[in-house]
Amino acid sequence: MAGATRTEFRTCPFCEATCGLAVELSAKDEVVSIRGDADDVFSKGFICPKATGLKALHEDPDRLRAPLVRRDGELVEATWDEAFEEIDRRLSPILSEHGRNSVAVYLGNPNAHNLSALLYGPVWLRALASRNVFSASTVDQMPKQVSAAHMFGAGLSVPVPDLDRTMYLLVLGANPLVSNGSLMTSPDSRGRIRGIRERGGKVVVVDPRRTRTAEEADEHHFIRPGTDAHLLMGILATIFEEGLDAPGALEGHLEGLDEVRALASALPPEEVAPACGIEAGEIRRIARELAGAERAAVYARIGTCTQEFGTLASWLVDVINAVTGNLDREGGAMFTRAAAGQRNSAGEGGRGKGVSFGRWASRVRGAPETFGELPVACLAEEIETPGDGQVRALVTVAGNPALSTPNSGRLERAIESLDFVLSIDIYVNETSRHADVILPGPSPLAKPHYDLALYQLAVRNVANYSPALVPDAEVPEEWRTFLRLTGILAGQGPAADVDALDDFVARTLAGREMPDRDVDEVMAELEPRRGPERLLDLMLRAGPYGDRFGERPDGLSLDVLEQSPHGVDLGPLEPRLPDVLRTPSGKVELAPEPLVADLERLHASLDRRRNGGLVLVGRRQLRSNNSWMHNLRPLVKGKESCTVHVHPDDADRLGLVDGGRARVVSRAGEVEAPVEVTDGIMPGVVSIPHGWGHGAPGMRMSVAAEHAGVNSNLLADETEIEPLSGNAILNGIPVELAPA
Repeated sequence: MAGATRTEFRTCPFCEATCGLAVELSAKDEVVSIRGDADDVFSKGFICPKATGLKALHEDPDRLRAPLVRRDGELVEATWDEAFEEIDRRLSPILSEHGRNSVAVYLGNPNAHNLSALLYGPVWLRALASRNVFSASTVDQMPKQVSAAHMFGAGLSVPVPDLDRTMYLLVLGANPLVSNGSLMTSPDSRGRIRGIRERGGKVVVVDPRRTRTAEEADEHHFIRPGTDAHLLMGILATIFEEGLDAPGALEGHLEGLDEVRALASALPPEEVAPACGIEAGEIRRIARELAGAERAAVYARIGTCTQEFGTLASWLVDVINAVTGNLDREGGAMFTRAAAGQRNSAGEGGRGKGVSFGRWASRVRGAPETFGELPVACLAEEIETPGDGQVRALVTVAGNPALSTPNSGRLERAIESLDFVLSIDIYVNETSRHADVILPGPSPLAKPHYDLALYQLAVRNVANYSPALVPDAEVPEEWRTFLRLTGILAGQGPAADVDALDDFVARTLAGREMPDRDVDEVMAELEPRRGPERLLDLMLRAGPYGDRFGERPDGLSLDVLEQSPHGVDLGPLEPRLPDVLRTPSGKVELAPEPLVADLERLHASLDRRRNGGLVLVGRRQLRSNNSWMHNLRPLVKGKESCTVHVHPDDADRLGLVDGGRARVVSRAGEVEAPVEVTDGIMPGVVSIPHGWGHGAPGMRMSVAAEHAGVNSNLLADETEIEPLSGNAILNGIPVELAPA
């Protein structure tokens, strides 16, 4: 009847929390309201303010609904056939004349939340076969993935705190009350962390800012940016020196325990305290309480990753969890067992090939590859520097590197010089405004959703599938766009048979996931599904909870998830050693050679003095995750949030006043921002949030332009990267401030 509405359920695609949503739709498929799904097995009704932005994104008039092609210098609407013909006309000659490496790729953060991108992105990347692949990973979490790969054998074998059962949580450089977990999928992190204190446990936060998480904690310690590895070494040294190490049954799974004991002895608390700004006595007390807790976990995130010792800090977190016996046990740091797509759940467990990095290097700087990609801090020089292998074209997918990478001003100038730019994006943003062709994706409500990557890092084993809720006649499903691009890159032209390519992808995956079954039989079992649903069904059924195509009749499949709109609870985290390991030794490698060698750099830093200079750190905001969210009015309304935080002592010394403006200068560039004087930041440290700096000519994001803010990445130095992971150094940047 007229005015009738229906309620559909889906998972929020905006961040790592994977909160369940109840979406009320009208008879005309218009979004009436969005609220938390009280019956969701994981989030249980919790949502953050970002969820309300989903309606704004779906309705956003700035969101592209048709391809854009540059004609006479202007981006104008074109048909899909015209757009792919233009890609073939412009990109194929570059590949033929200059080789595969002449085309670079940048993959943005939203790809991690996109089922089509995760399943079909590798397909077109293999067809391109370029070594110049870059992503948001090297301005984010790459150090943690590198350290986890060295220790456990795979980049997503990242132990996550068992928040619901721990009694002591030490948090460094993370703000889960705002992020709802990062490399720790945990909707309602606030409630879970409060639960620790309510059951008599303790939460300790170490951060140069007094974050929302710090305000909820029992203790907060300011730390000098970039010195988390120093602090962790002091904690580790105390644990060994005072005989607090107790790996227990875990010891038989550890390789290198004696070596890390010897390494830690050289950096006791008294040695590292002057560097990190936390007194030696406090470091020892933290170590004793951590080691003495019934169940404890150390968790560190982006603040520890985006610094000069990011991989060392990431490594030491897991070393401490291991030597205290808190790795792989209830209430400690545990390994998720995901329902689909998890390398450490496939094949024979307990041993593997491990990882190999540096298989190739960037042409100009010689920066080594990690997980098949190069540091994005190297992208500008690869475009600018003439010679064999020079980057002449760029493909960006759901990314905005002209805003989100170090010294982004230099990169934007480099992008302007390219022969061809293709952007697959829903907006004309700071990067895609330079594109020759833009291919949009559908609204999040018009495509299926399953968090293939994020469920591998969840604090509870769950699975939840969301079908497309509304039709989108204007924009094809993204997997079809990716396969049409694959056809061009493979030399089949702009009219390649997408369904044939999809069958090839599915058959290849079937042979890998079910090697003991006839491929034709498996494919017949998957009918009539196509695209990402077919691949997901295959992975679920072949996974650790799957029905194995009839072998386990009560097992998981996509059919089961479709009949469970609130998700399927697969239970709390369980111990997984040694089966989770994919290291050649079959043990947890506590002392990987590259990380041990990098300790020399840590020792050398002890003599460094800042001479009272200021350093810059970023900050996460509850209503913001990526730059594209700033075009959603519900998420940018209210008080201006792109400000520079300054401690009162520094403000007085520099002549800065609250509400005034400051000029912030680094080696790479300068910005001017409103001042917010607060004792919530450590003296000697200033903070600007990331993702702002909108309003460039040609950008078509009207709301973002009204709330432009400043781009903190103009201050980041692209010549400085963390050597083991290639990650950009975005925290601890030396800066100077003065009244504007």
